[in-house]
Amino acid sequence: MFSPEMKLVLNMIPIWLATLPFGMCVAQASTFFIKQGATMNRDIGNGFEIPPASIFSLAAIGMIISVTFYEKLLVPVLRRTTGNERGINILQRIGIGMVFSIATMAAAALVEKKRLGAVESDPVKGSHSMSVLWLAPQFVIIGLGDGFTLVGLQEYFYDQVPDSMRSLGIAFYLSVIGAGNFLSSLLITAVDHITEKGGKSWFGKDLNSSRLDRFYWVLACIAAANLCVYVFLARRYSYKTVQKVAVVADCYEGELEKGGPMA
Repeated sequence: MFSPEMKLVLNMIPIWLATLPFGMCVAQASTFFIKQGATMNRDIGNGFEIPPASIFSLAAIGMIISVTFYEKLLVPVLRRTTGNERGINILQRIGIGMVFSIATMAAAALVEKKRLGAVESDPVKGSHSMSVLWLAPQFVIIGLGDGFTLVGLQEYFYDQVPDSMRSLGIAFYLSVIGAGNFLSSLLITAVDHITEKGGKSWFGKDLNSSRLDRFYWVLACIAAANLCVYVFLARRYSYKTVQKVAVVADCYEGELEKGGPMA
């Protein structure tokens, strides 16, 4: 009924869907996390203030640490244990990153709760009494998760797509990020609508009148429930079989049959 190429693509769809909640968590780092930083004390001395958007560089640092640790330390050890050239398979690597996304949302919720407490105790200074470095854990943790899941997704889509569609592997990977951002916006709209009916929306006119901590907990719960689904799918996933053909050897064999010289 379906061609082999179509079967490979259909085989990847459940995994693609199961990675979308991770994309939703990643979307917070470039949106609400930055807005949180803009309300906090960004002075690091001598009158120099960290631009809010530059805080995102902590996620990049976390990703560099994650990839370096995985490739240089973890893989050699796991390779001897599992016999797998990659140390662990691709889907296991992606799943580890999903655990970090849950931890990120939990850390973000706790920090936001503390920030709102600072606003309540001193409405004049508000959260400006808190250093922006309080946000460092959630940025670093999501960066660590990126090193596992995002890099794993690039490898997964390049490796598992049909050979004729291999150039589209990066497009499949980017679609996770794009769809994750879209679903994040959709979730915000839904939560705003539902909580507004309950009396007061979790998303007020500014962060100080919002309950972003509760939204982060919702995301953490979604990511945790999705991880269970992902593990179920990953355990039943069948990898594409790669057949290696010795093209060079065949060429030499053809020359010998013809009695031609071997250069």
